[in-house]
Amino acid sequence: MKAPIAVVGLGNPLLTDEGVGIRVVEALGNRPIPAGVVILDLGAGGLCVLHEIAGRQKVIFVDCAFMGEAPGTLRRFTPEEAKSRKVQPRLSLHEGDLFQTLDLARDLGECPEEIVLFGIEPASVAPGDRLSDALLARLDHYVDCILRECSGSFTAGTDTVP
Repeated sequence: MKAPIAVVGLGNPLLTDEGVGIRVVEALGNRPIPAGVVILDLGAGGLCVLHEIAGRQKVIFVDCAFMGEAPGTLRRFTPEEAKSRKVQPRLSLHEGDLFQTLDLARDLGECPEEIVLFGIEPASVAPGDRLSDALLARLDHYVDCILRECSGSFTAGTDTVP
């Protein structure tokens, strides 16, 4: 039986801040995780997301997001509150648009009851295997926010850079 809640890190860790979702789930692995929660690194996403979200009550995605905010800003939203700007000619097994994948999951009757997205504004998406200083300085804060979401105590909205 699958854990009812999944925290899914998305992104490419070879493109600096594009890999922030992966870095957040790696850091979560060093913390006590609440019962009933599984932490998943799904890289670039794609259709493997369908398999991993099926049968779950809640899925929390963490990813880099271009939101026009200051670098390092974290924002919590639902799929209904956001739109993707990615142009994808078709679904891919290796990468894809998360919103298209969620639409397909709904069509197949495999979509969790609750989906939460945490977007983190990048400072850089240049080649490199390390987060920018702006995001690295806030990594523990991102982990705390995700853990609060898992326990139902996160306050929605924008988490601005101090």
